[in-house]
Amino acid sequence: MSRSKISIIGGGFVGSTCAHWLLSRDLGDIVLLDIAEGPVQGRALDLLQSSALSRFNPDIKGTANYQDIQGSDIVIITAGRTRSPGMSRDELQNINTEIIRQVCEQVRERAPEAVVIIVTNPLDVMTYVAWKTLAFPSKRVIGMAGVLDSARFKAFVAMKLKVSIQDIQAFVLGGHGDTMVLLPRLCHVGGIPLTELLSKEDIEALVERTKKGGAEIVSLLKTGSAYYAPALSVVEMAEAVLKDKKRILPCAAFLKGEYDVKDLFMGVLCQLGAGGVEKVMEFSMTEAEKKAFQASVSAVRTQVQKLNI
Repeated sequence: MSRSKISIIGGGFVGSTCAHWLLSRDLGDIVLLDIAEGPVQGRALDLLQSSALSRFNPDIKGTANYQDIQGSDIVIITAGRTRSPGMSRDELQNINTEIIRQVCEQVRERAPEAVVIIVTNPLDVMTYVAWKTLAFPSKRVIGMAGVLDSARFKAFVAMKLKVSIQDIQAFVLGGHGDTMVLLPRLCHVGGIPLTELLSKEDIEALVERTKKGGAEIVSLLKTGSAYYAPALSVVEMAEAVLKDKKRILPCAAFLKGEYDVKDLFMGVLCQLGAGGVEKVMEFSMTEAEKKAFQASVSAVRTQVQKLNI
Protein backbone atom coordinates (compact mmCIF):
# COMPACT_ATOMS: atom_id res chain seq x y z
CA MET A 1 0.00 0.00 0.00
CA SER A 2 1.36 3.41 -0.96
CA ARG A 3 1.94 6.01 1.72
CA SER A 4 -0.04 9.23 1.86
CA LYS A 5 1.66 12.34 0.54
CA ILE A 6 1.32 15.48 2.64
CA SER A 7 2.63 18.82 1.40
CA ILE A 8 3.17 21.77 3.72
CA ILE A 9 3.54 25.12 2.02
CA GLY A 10 5.35 27.50 4.31
CA GLY A 11 8.50 26.23 6.00
CA GLY A 12 8.58 28.54 9.00
CA PHE A 13 7.88 27.68 12.63
CA VAL A 14 4.28 26.51 12.08
CA GLY A 15 5.07 24.57 8.91
CA SER A 16 8.19 22.83 10.21
CA THR A 17 6.55 22.03 13.56
CA CYS A 18 3.59 20.62 11.66
CA ALA A 19 6.01 18.40 9.74
CA HIS A 20 7.49 17.23 13.04
CA TRP A 21 4.09 16.24 14.45
CA LEU A 22 3.08 14.52 11.20
CA LEU A 23 6.29 12.49 11.11
CA SER A 24 5.98 11.53 14.79
CA ARG A 25 2.54 10.08 14.03
CA ASP A 26 3.78 8.35 10.86
CA LEU A 27 0.95 9.82 8.82
CA GLY A 28 2.77 9.84 5.49
CA ASP A 29 5.64 11.23 3.48
CA ILE A 30 6.16 14.97 3.74
CA VAL A 31 7.07 17.73 1.32
CA LEU A 32 8.03 20.92 3.14
CA LEU A 33 8.02 23.82 0.69
CA ASP A 34 9.14 27.41 1.08
CA ILE A 35 10.22 30.05 -1.39
CA ALA A 36 13.38 30.69 0.64
CA GLU A 37 16.08 28.25 -0.52
CA GLY A 38 18.30 26.76 2.15
CA PRO A 39 16.50 26.96 5.52
CA VAL A 40 13.62 24.73 4.41
CA GLN A 41 16.03 22.06 3.15
CA GLY A 42 17.99 22.31 6.40
CA ARG A 43 14.89 21.84 8.56
CA ALA A 44 13.75 18.90 6.45
CA LEU A 45 17.19 17.27 6.69
CA ASP A 46 17.23 17.76 10.46
CA LEU A 47 13.80 16.14 10.73
CA LEU A 48 14.86 13.27 8.46
CA GLN A 49 17.87 12.58 10.64
CA SER A 50 15.65 12.53 13.73
CA SER A 51 13.76 9.59 12.23
CA ALA A 52 16.84 7.46 12.92
CA LEU A 53 15.91 7.82 16.59
CA SER A 54 12.23 7.01 16.17
CA ARG A 55 10.35 3.80 15.43
CA PHE A 56 8.99 5.21 12.18
CA ASN A 57 10.57 5.38 8.75
CA PRO A 58 9.03 8.42 7.07
CA ASP A 59 10.41 10.44 4.22
CA ILE A 60 10.60 14.22 4.18
CA LYS A 61 11.89 16.56 1.51
CA GLY A 62 12.57 20.27 1.76
CA THR A 63 12.11 22.19 -1.46
CA ALA A 64 11.36 25.49 -3.16
CA ASN A 65 9.98 23.75 -6.26
CA TYR A 66 6.19 23.41 -6.51
CA GLN A 67 6.62 20.45 -8.84
CA ASP A 68 7.43 18.41 -5.72
CA ILE A 69 3.85 18.71 -4.38
CA GLN A 70 2.49 16.84 -7.41
CA GLY A 71 -0.26 14.38 -6.46
CA SER A 72 -0.48 15.33 -2.78
CA ASP A 73 -3.33 13.84 -0.77
CA ILE A 74 -3.34 16.75 1.68
CA VAL A 75 -1.92 20.23 1.30
CA ILE A 76 -1.44 22.34 4.42
CA ILE A 77 -0.91 26.05 3.78
CA THR A 78 0.86 28.04 6.48
CA ALA A 79 2.56 30.53 4.13
CA GLY A 80 2.08 34.21 4.81
CA ARG A 81 2.98 37.01 7.16
CA THR A 82 2.49 36.43 10.87
CA ARG A 83 1.41 39.01 13.39
CA SER A 84 3.75 41.28 15.25
CA PRO A 85 2.86 42.83 18.65
CA GLY A 86 -0.14 45.13 18.34
CA MET A 87 -1.15 43.81 14.91
CA SER A 88 -4.60 42.27 14.47
CA ARG A 89 -5.33 39.29 12.24
CA ASP A 90 -7.39 41.52 9.96
CA GLU A 91 -4.44 43.83 9.27
CA LEU A 92 -2.76 40.90 7.57
CA GLN A 93 -5.55 40.54 5.05
CA ASN A 94 -4.20 42.51 2.11
CA ILE A 95 -0.70 41.06 2.41
CA ASN A 96 -1.78 37.45 2.79
CA THR A 97 -4.55 37.49 0.19
CA GLU A 98 -2.02 37.73 -2.62
CA ILE A 99 0.22 35.07 -1.05
CA ILE A 100 -2.68 32.62 -0.72
CA ARG A 101 -3.79 33.26 -4.29
CA GLN A 102 -0.32 32.56 -5.66
CA VAL A 103 0.07 29.40 -3.58
CA CYS A 104 -3.38 28.05 -4.48
CA GLU A 105 -2.80 28.56 -8.19
CA GLN A 106 0.13 26.15 -7.86
CA VAL A 107 -1.88 23.69 -5.75
CA ARG A 108 -4.78 23.73 -8.22
CA GLU A 109 -2.43 22.72 -11.03
CA ARG A 110 -0.35 20.11 -9.21
CA ALA A 111 -2.59 18.58 -6.53
CA PRO A 112 -6.13 18.79 -7.95
CA GLU A 113 -7.49 15.96 -5.77
CA ALA A 114 -6.05 17.16 -2.46
CA VAL A 115 -7.86 18.18 0.68
CA VAL A 116 -6.48 21.63 1.50
CA ILE A 117 -6.19 22.93 5.07
CA ILE A 118 -5.57 26.65 5.54
CA VAL A 119 -3.70 27.99 8.57
CA THR A 120 -2.81 31.49 7.34
CA ASN A 121 -4.50 34.47 9.03
CA PRO A 122 -6.98 36.07 8.91
CA LEU A 123 -8.11 32.48 8.83
CA ASP A 124 -11.75 32.57 7.73
CA VAL A 125 -11.09 35.12 5.00
CA MET A 126 -7.99 33.33 3.72
CA THR A 127 -9.93 30.07 3.54
CA TYR A 128 -12.49 31.84 1.37
CA VAL A 129 -9.69 33.21 -0.86
CA ALA A 130 -8.22 29.72 -1.17
CA TRP A 131 -11.57 28.20 -2.14
CA LYS A 132 -12.22 30.84 -4.78
CA THR A 133 -8.74 30.37 -6.25
CA LEU A 134 -8.65 26.58 -6.11
CA ALA A 135 -12.17 26.08 -7.52
CA PHE A 136 -12.28 22.79 -5.57
CA PRO A 137 -15.49 21.42 -4.04
CA SER A 138 -15.95 23.35 -0.81
CA LYS A 139 -15.77 20.20 1.32
CA ARG A 140 -12.09 19.84 0.33
CA VAL A 141 -11.12 23.33 1.56
CA ILE A 142 -11.00 23.68 5.35
CA GLY A 143 -9.73 26.32 7.76
CA MET A 144 -7.90 25.44 10.95
CA ALA A 145 -8.97 27.59 13.89
CA GLY A 146 -11.61 25.97 16.06
CA VAL A 147 -9.38 23.09 17.13
CA LEU A 148 -6.74 25.58 18.28
CA ASP A 149 -9.15 27.97 20.02
CA SER A 150 -10.83 25.02 21.75
CA ALA A 151 -7.46 23.72 22.92
CA ARG A 152 -6.62 27.12 24.38
CA PHE A 153 -9.92 27.29 26.26
CA LYS A 154 -9.41 23.77 27.62
CA ALA A 155 -5.90 24.68 28.74
CA PHE A 156 -7.09 27.77 30.61
CA VAL A 157 -9.93 25.82 32.27
CA ALA A 158 -7.48 23.11 33.36
CA MET A 159 -5.09 25.71 34.77
CA LYS A 160 -7.89 27.40 36.70
CA LEU A 161 -9.36 24.21 38.16
CA LYS A 162 -6.01 22.40 38.52
CA VAL A 163 -7.35 19.30 36.78
CA SER A 164 -6.17 17.14 33.89
CA ILE A 165 -6.76 18.78 30.54
CA GLN A 166 -7.68 15.33 29.21
CA ASP A 167 -10.91 15.40 31.20
CA ILE A 168 -12.17 18.66 29.67
CA GLN A 169 -14.55 18.75 26.71
CA ALA A 170 -15.19 22.07 24.98
CA PHE A 171 -15.39 23.64 21.56
CA VAL A 172 -15.26 27.12 20.05
CA LEU A 173 -17.24 28.33 17.04
CA GLY A 174 -17.35 31.44 14.85
CA GLY A 175 -14.55 33.45 13.33
CA HIS A 176 -10.95 33.07 14.42
CA GLY A 177 -10.51 36.34 16.26
CA ASP A 178 -12.10 38.59 18.84
CA THR A 179 -15.61 37.58 17.73
CA MET A 180 -15.09 33.85 18.28
CA VAL A 181 -17.99 32.20 20.11
CA LEU A 182 -17.31 30.18 23.24
CA LEU A 183 -20.08 28.05 24.73
CA PRO A 184 -19.34 27.54 28.45
CA ARG A 185 -22.67 25.76 29.02
CA LEU A 186 -21.43 22.96 26.74
CA CYS A 187 -18.01 22.73 28.38
CA HIS A 188 -17.70 19.76 30.73
CA VAL A 189 -15.02 18.73 33.20
CA GLY A 190 -15.14 14.99 33.73
CA GLY A 191 -18.78 15.17 32.67
CA ILE A 192 -19.64 18.01 35.07
CA PRO A 193 -20.82 21.27 33.43
CA LEU A 194 -18.26 24.05 33.81
CA THR A 195 -21.06 26.36 34.94
CA GLU A 196 -21.36 24.26 38.12
CA LEU A 197 -17.65 24.50 38.91
CA LEU A 198 -16.82 28.16 38.31
CA SER A 199 -18.54 31.47 38.86
CA LYS A 200 -19.87 33.53 35.97
CA GLU A 201 -17.07 36.03 36.53
CA ASP A 202 -14.36 33.35 36.42
CA ILE A 203 -15.81 31.86 33.26
CA GLU A 204 -15.99 35.26 31.57
CA ALA A 205 -12.33 35.84 32.41
CA LEU A 206 -11.39 32.50 30.79
CA VAL A 207 -13.48 33.34 27.74
CA GLU A 208 -11.73 36.69 27.30
CA ARG A 209 -8.29 35.15 27.76
CA THR A 210 -9.12 32.56 25.09
CA LYS A 211 -10.21 35.26 22.63
CA LYS A 212 -6.86 36.96 23.14
CA GLY A 213 -4.90 33.70 23.40
CA GLY A 214 -2.91 34.24 20.23
CA ALA A 215 -2.17 37.89 20.99
CA GLU A 216 -0.95 36.94 24.48
CA ILE A 217 1.66 34.63 22.97
CA VAL A 218 2.65 37.22 20.35
CA SER A 219 3.26 39.79 23.08
CA LEU A 220 5.41 37.35 25.06
CA LEU A 221 7.45 36.12 22.09
CA LYS A 222 8.13 39.70 20.91
CA THR A 223 8.72 38.42 17.38
CA GLY A 224 6.53 35.86 15.64
CA SER A 225 3.46 34.05 16.90
CA ALA A 226 2.35 30.68 18.31
CA TYR A 227 3.37 27.51 16.51
CA TYR A 228 3.33 24.39 18.73
CA ALA A 229 -0.43 24.34 19.36
CA PRO A 230 -1.41 25.62 15.89
CA ALA A 231 0.74 22.95 14.24
CA LEU A 232 -0.68 20.10 16.30
CA SER A 233 -4.20 21.40 15.72
CA VAL A 234 -3.83 21.09 11.97
CA VAL A 235 -2.30 17.62 12.37
CA GLU A 236 -5.41 16.52 14.30
CA MET A 237 -7.46 17.56 11.29
CA ALA A 238 -5.11 15.98 8.75
CA GLU A 239 -5.11 12.69 10.64
CA ALA A 240 -8.93 12.64 10.68
CA VAL A 241 -8.92 13.00 6.89
CA LEU A 242 -6.07 10.58 6.13
CA LYS A 243 -7.48 7.86 8.41
CA ASP A 244 -11.13 8.58 7.57
CA LYS A 245 -11.81 8.91 11.29
CA LYS A 246 -15.16 10.74 11.02
CA ARG A 247 -14.06 12.99 13.89
CA ILE A 248 -16.25 15.82 15.07
CA LEU A 249 -13.99 18.88 15.19
CA PRO A 250 -14.57 22.62 15.05
CA CYS A 251 -13.28 23.88 11.69
CA ALA A 252 -13.86 26.73 9.29
CA ALA A 253 -16.21 25.17 6.74
CA PHE A 254 -18.22 26.57 3.85
CA LEU A 255 -21.83 27.04 4.89
CA LYS A 256 -24.72 26.57 2.48
CA GLY A 257 -27.56 27.52 4.78
CA GLU A 258 -26.51 25.81 8.00
CA TYR A 259 -27.00 28.10 10.98
CA ASP A 260 -28.83 30.42 8.52
CA VAL A 261 -25.51 31.34 6.89
CA LYS A 262 -24.70 31.03 3.20
CA ASP A 263 -21.58 31.43 1.06
CA LEU A 264 -19.15 31.97 3.90
CA PHE A 265 -16.48 29.99 5.73
CA MET A 266 -17.21 29.96 9.46
CA GLY A 267 -16.06 27.96 12.44
CA VAL A 268 -18.60 25.20 13.07
CA LEU A 269 -18.56 21.61 14.26
CA CYS A 270 -17.72 19.33 11.33
CA GLN A 271 -17.44 15.63 10.66
CA LEU A 272 -14.02 15.15 9.07
CA GLY A 273 -13.23 12.09 7.02
CA ALA A 274 -11.62 11.01 3.77
CA GLY A 275 -13.76 13.44 1.79
CA GLY A 276 -12.83 16.42 3.92
CA VAL A 277 -15.83 18.10 5.56
CA GLU A 278 -18.38 15.33 5.24
CA LYS A 279 -21.06 16.97 7.37
CA VAL A 280 -21.70 20.20 9.25
CA MET A 281 -23.12 19.38 12.67
CA GLU A 282 -25.93 21.69 13.73
CA PHE A 283 -27.39 22.07 17.22
CA SER A 284 -29.67 24.43 19.10
CA MET A 285 -28.18 27.60 20.53
CA THR A 286 -29.54 29.96 23.14
CA GLU A 287 -30.62 33.41 21.98
CA ALA A 288 -27.42 34.93 23.39
CA GLU A 289 -25.29 32.33 21.56
CA LYS A 290 -27.17 32.94 18.30
CA LYS A 291 -26.59 36.66 18.64
CA ALA A 292 -22.88 36.17 19.27
CA PHE A 293 -22.56 33.77 16.33
CA GLN A 294 -24.35 36.16 13.97
CA ALA A 295 -22.08 39.00 15.12
CA SER A 296 -19.09 36.81 14.26
CA VAL A 297 -20.63 36.01 10.87
CA SER A 298 -21.13 39.72 10.18
CA ALA A 299 -17.53 40.51 11.09
CA VAL A 300 -16.15 37.83 8.75
CA ARG A 301 -18.54 38.76 5.93
CA THR A 302 -17.48 42.40 6.19
CA GLN A 303 -13.85 41.37 5.70
CA VAL A 304 -14.72 39.07 2.80
CA GLN A 305 -16.57 41.89 1.08
CA LYS A 306 -13.37 43.93 1.10
CA LEU A 307 -11.60 41.34 -1.03
CA ASN A 308 -10.70 42.17 -4.59
CA ILE A 309 -10.90 38.71 -6.10
